[in-house]
Amino acid sequence: MHNSQTHPEAVQEVTRQITMTMEEFLENDLEGYEYVKGELVPIAAAAAIIHSEIGINLIVPLELHVRENKLGRLYSLETTFQLGDRVVKPDIAFVSTERLSDDKLKGFSVAPDLAVEIVSPSDIHYDVNEKALAYLKAGTRLVWVIEPILKSVTVFRSEVDCTLLNYEDTLTGEDVIEGFSCAVAELFE
Repeated sequence: MHNSQTHPEAVQEVTRQITMTMEEFLENDLEGYEYVKGELVPIAAAAAIIHSEIGINLIVPLELHVRENKLGRLYSLETTFQLGDRVVKPDIAFVSTERLSDDKLKGFSVAPDLAVEIVSPSDIHYDVNEKALAYLKAGTRLVWVIEPILKSVTVFRSEVDCTLLNYEDTLTGEDVIEGFSCAVAELFE
C-alpha cells in the first residue's frame, strides 16, 4: 500500500468511496474533508510552505480593508459553506455584512460572496475548476483560484466570464469587496 504523500490521488479515490448524508457530515464536521455529492473528499494537504505564505500575503491586506470599511468578515479554511449538495472549506472566504449569520456555532448554509482557493501540489486542476463553478452556481459572486507555480490568479465571475491575471497584473475586489486591490506579484513575495 502506498502512503498519501506518495500517491494523493489513490487516497482521494479510496476516501471518495466513503458515503454519508450531508446531515451526518454537518453533525460530525470531519476535519480535513469536504462533502461532495454524498462522498467525503479530503482537502488537499497544504504542507507546502508557499501555500501558507500566499494565504497570509492575501488575508492580511484583505482583512485590513474589510475591517476598515466595515464590509463584512473573512473566514479561513476551518469554516464550512454549504453549496447545494456540497459542503466546502475555501482557503479564504468573504461574507458581506448583510449576509452574516447570527449563529456562529455552525457553518454557513449560504455560499460566500468571495471564495479563494490556493492550488496545492496534490490538487487536481479539474477538481479545482469544478469547485470554482460550484461556488458560482451556489451564488458566490467572485472566485479567485491562485496558482503558485504559474504565479497567477484566475478570476471567475461566471461560467463564461473568467480572467487570468499574471504576475504583472492587479487583483481587485471588483463590486464584491469594493476598493480592494493588490498586485498579483505581492501574493508570491
